[in-house]
Amino acid sequence: MPTEKSLIEIAIVAPCYNEAEVLPSSIPKLVGLIEELISKHNCSKNSYVVLVDDGSKDLTWNLIKEAAEKLPHVIRGVRLSRNAGHQNALMAGLNYVTGGCDAVISIDVDLQDDLEALPLMIAEYRAGAEIVLGVKKLRVADSLFKRISAKAFYSGMKWMGVDLVENHADCRLMSSKALKNLAKFPEHLLFLRGLQPLIHGKISTVTYDISPRLEGVSKYPLKKMLALAWNGVTSFSIMPLRLISWIGGIVFFISLIFAIMALFKAIDGDTLPGWASITIPLYLLGGLIVLSIGIVGEYVAKIFLEVKRRPRFLIDEIAHHDVLISNE
Repeated sequence: MPTEKSLIEIAIVAPCYNEAEVLPSSIPKLVGLIEELISKHNCSKNSYVVLVDDGSKDLTWNLIKEAAEKLPHVIRGVRLSRNAGHQNALMAGLNYVTGGCDAVISIDVDLQDDLEALPLMIAEYRAGAEIVLGVKKLRVADSLFKRISAKAFYSGMKWMGVDLVENHADCRLMSSKALKNLAKFPEHLLFLRGLQPLIHGKISTVTYDISPRLEGVSKYPLKKMLALAWNGVTSFSIMPLRLISWIGGIVFFISLIFAIMALFKAIDGDTLPGWASITIPLYLLGGLIVLSIGIVGEYVAKIFLEVKRRPRFLIDEIAHHDVLISNE
């Protein structure tokens, strides 16, 4: 555990996808943050920022390379060969810094996460935490729909037995020990916020307010949010499969009651021909069967993707001028 006076080398990892609008504003802020950590928070002069280009189609990589050339002591760039998704881009950055820092802080490049929370994370790390989670307070910068859907997601995950910290996204600090543990999780479909309790038990939290984006628009639309949520559900819970059994049991019980009622009516001769008694159970059971097959298919598809062991991402280029600065 680092002492209060010891210098620690911090790496900040920020995934980027089509962020040419925001980078001219966010890069100086990140550089200023590194300088502040060095001057005020006993961080090593070798601390740095890693910007991961997730297969952007705009000038994102050009801006990252330009920054790496102008600020070789601070900025490093990693370019993926194609768009691999936010979680994989983040993992690429975490893999890159593993073994090359004392602790890493992941943050979105739009800098909606409060930069003032990062020194607080470092303080928690110095106090002994191996993982420090950034937790959003009021989410006032988010839309009403996003706040409601986020609340429903975390409540649903808790009900299904998944250990998640509510309102924690991907702003977190991980120690070098936690990074090494993370490298032992090779699953293809990543849901990093769900892995944290499995990586290490010494977890702390820091709360902060989020701000509006500096420039541009969010690269995480509803479709990607729903895909991430569903990936989290199917990666960490078998509750959907159990729901099939429960629903099947309920439908069977109801059908049994209708069968007994029909039998008594037949004995009494009180039966009338009609399509409702045939079509309603038929549609109900048919829909239930299709739904059940679909949910089971999702889990089978995850097995199919995992057993192929294909790489989650491929690195196309690295922008890094290897300059080591003495701490003295």
